[in-house]
Amino acid sequence: MPPHPLPPIAGREAAILDLVQQQRPMVPRRTYWKPEQLRSGFACALHMHQPTIPAGVDGELISHLQYMLDHPGEGDNHNAEPFAHCYRRLADLIPQLIAEGCDPRIMLDYSGNLLWGFEQMGRRDILDALRFLATDPSVQPHVEWLGTFWSHAVAPSTPIPDLKLQILAWQHHFAALFGDATLQRVKGFSPPEMALPNHPDTLYELVKALRECGYRWLLVQEHSVENPDGSSLRQEQKVVPNQLVARNSRGEEVSITALIKTQGSDTKLVGQMQPCYEALGLDRQSLGNTSVPAIVAQIADGENGGVMMNEFPSAFLQANQRIAGEGGGGARGGTVAINGTEYLELLEVSGISAADYAPIQAVGQHRLWQQVGAASSPEAVETAIAALQAADPGFSMAGASWTNNLSWVEGYTNVLEPMNQLSAQFHQVFDPQVAADPAVTSTEPYQQALLHLLLLETSCFRYWGQGTWTEYAREIQRRGVELVGSAAGPERLLVT
Repeated sequence: MPPHPLPPIAGREAAILDLVQQQRPMVPRRTYWKPEQLRSGFACALHMHQPTIPAGVDGELISHLQYMLDHPGEGDNHNAEPFAHCYRRLADLIPQLIAEGCDPRIMLDYSGNLLWGFEQMGRRDILDALRFLATDPSVQPHVEWLGTFWSHAVAPSTPIPDLKLQILAWQHHFAALFGDATLQRVKGFSPPEMALPNHPDTLYELVKALRECGYRWLLVQEHSVENPDGSSLRQEQKVVPNQLVARNSRGEEVSITALIKTQGSDTKLVGQMQPCYEALGLDRQSLGNTSVPAIVAQIADGENGGVMMNEFPSAFLQANQRIAGEGGGGARGGTVAINGTEYLELLEVSGISAADYAPIQAVGQHRLWQQVGAASSPEAVETAIAALQAADPGFSMAGASWTNNLSWVEGYTNVLEPMNQLSAQFHQVFDPQVAADPAVTSTEPYQQALLHLLLLETSCFRYWGQGTWTEYAREIQRRGVELVGSAAGPERLLVT
C-alpha cells in the first residue's frame, strides 16, 4: 500500500452532511430481548490515538507509531508492536466470543491521525482488521464506532471556527476507509481527552456542530457537567441518559443527549471490565414516567499501559462469558453488554425520548449565569467571567477533561498563540474562497493548509511539556503559515 500524500479530510462537505443527517434505525435490534426485563447494561469504549509529527526523513510528517518503530531504544518505544497488536486485536476477540455463543459489545474511537498513520505505514494488517470490524455483517451489531476530532484536538481551547472542520475531517476520512453506509451508523461522539468546553459560546458551537454533523449523543466525564442549580450529578443520574443544554452568550440554546463516563482510573476500570461488574449490581432506574435499564459507560485508552496491553483481553472475554452464562439479558432478564446508540434506541422503543432526560450543563455555568443576570450578551458574559476569576482564582472557563491535574492552556502560550494565529489566517484566506466556490475544499492548497491547521491543534503538543513536542508544534505552524501565505497570494495581508 503506497503512502498517501494527503489524508481524505475535505472535499465532500455537502454530501457528508446530507448523508449523516438521514434518519433511520442505526443498530440491528436484538429481537430476543424483552426490554422491560433488562435490569442494566454496560457500555465500554476503547480510545486509540497516535499523533502525527514532523520527524520522518527530511522532516516528513509521520505517525508517532512509525517513530516508535524506528527508534526502539527511546523511552517505551519498544511497545510499538504491542500497540499495533492492540489496534487490531478486537477483530480476533469479537468473533471468538460470538463463536462461543456470547453477545459481546464494544465501542471504538480512533483518531484520524492514527488512521492516516496506518495508511502511511502500509499496515494493511491493521486496516483490514478495522475494516472487518466496521463493515462485516457478522460483527456490525457488536461494534459501534464513535466519531471524534480528526487530530485529537482539545475542544475548549480549539478555535471555534475549527470545531466543525475537525468533526467533518474525521467523517470524510472514516467514510473513505469504510464506506458511506458505515459512516451513517456513527451517531455517538467521543471528545478527545474527554475535554468539554464550559465557556458558553464554545460549548454552544460544539454542540451545534455535532448536531449539524448528525450526532445524536456525546460521551461526557461526570465532573465536567453539573445540574442547572450548580449541584453535582446525583448517583442515579450517572447511570441514565441526560440532556446537555448549551446556551450561548446571546441566549440561544441547543442540546444533545449525554451518556456519563464516571471518574476513576480509566485504564484499570476498562482493562479489568469493572463496568460489567458494576452493572451487575444495578437495578432499573426511574426516567420520566417509567423505568429503564441502568447503563454504566466507561472509556479508556485501548493500548496505553500494562493493564490495557496485557489484562484487558482476558478480562473482556471473561466478562462476556459470565454474562452469557447468566442468560445474556434475554427472556430471563438481567445485565447485558450494550453500545450507546443501541441503548438509546432501546429506550425509544420503550417510549422514552430526549424530553424525558434531565437537563445538565457544563460545570461552572450556574455561577456564570448567576453573575450575568437576566441581560445576557457577549460583553456581559466576558465581564462576568472576569469578575468571577478576580474573586476566585480557581474559577475557570477553560473547560474540564479527564483530569483536573493538567491544564491544556497554562504554560502553553508558545503553542496556543501560533495556533490561533494560523487559524485566523486560514479562515481569512479560505472562507471567502469556499463561500464563492465550495469546490475549493477539493483543491490541494486548501487541503494542505487544512491538514497543518488540524495537526497543530493536536493535544499531544500540550501534554508532554516544553521541549521536543512544542518544537514539533512550531514546525507544523511554520509550514502552515507558508501554505496559507502561498494560497493568499502576494497582495493579501494576513492576520498577525
